[in-house]
Amino acid sequence: MDLISIQAAYRRYARVYDATFGTVFAAGRKRILRQLNRHGGQRILEVGVGTGISLPGYRRDNTIVGIDISKDMLDIARRRIERRSLTNVESLSEMDAEKLEFPDHSFDTVVAMYVMTVVPHPDRVMSELRRVCKPGGDIYLLNHVMDDDDGLLQATERRLARFSARIGWRPDVTLDSLVEGAGIELVSVDVVPPFRLFRLIRFRNVPAAMPAESYRMAASQIAQQSAVHNRPSLDGAPR
Repeated sequence: MDLISIQAAYRRYARVYDATFGTVFAAGRKRILRQLNRHGGQRILEVGVGTGISLPGYRRDNTIVGIDISKDMLDIARRRIERRSLTNVESLSEMDAEKLEFPDHSFDTVVAMYVMTVVPHPDRVMSELRRVCKPGGDIYLLNHVMDDDDGLLQATERRLARFSARIGWRPDVTLDSLVEGAGIELVSVDVVPPFRLFRLIRFRNVPAAMPAESYRMAASQIAQQSAVHNRPSLDGAPR
């Protein structure tokens, strides 16, 4: 999967995104916005802002910067900003998430919703999210992860992965790969609808205190705890 195939896919999806994927992803988007809206006065970067479907949901006393690789999606987002008079949106830019054009430590909070499965190199994106986030700031990932059970669903996701370039996303990204590759403190992992295939992962932008293997195990334990008890993980953040 490369940038050209991603741009081509989202050129096809742009006009129908809100009515299709936007609806499917609504529950997760509302969940993450509740967490982001706990505090005002933040400068927030949304990576993969797409059609701007999330922008009206932010508190107006937070300043939002959005980037996306798809010009077609951004055109829709700009019309949404004008139509809804979203004066707290500082800017929208066409930009590669693997090469963010911002100085170090530019944002209090960084969020990437449904992004890590649609980029060629998730590790490079994560490195850039860390770089532009202020030390001690929050980084949120909301993403599909491959089913944990070695069954029909996982087998289907592995087969679909062969067609990543055509469909514009990779179904075989695992929770472990996202968490272990971050290298920063894991705060929480929560399961979000639909179908228990999505995770809301919160990091704090400080170096991880535990070795990689322990870090991976902690992520799995937190995810299981969230699924069983349906409550926030580690930090008591509201769901």
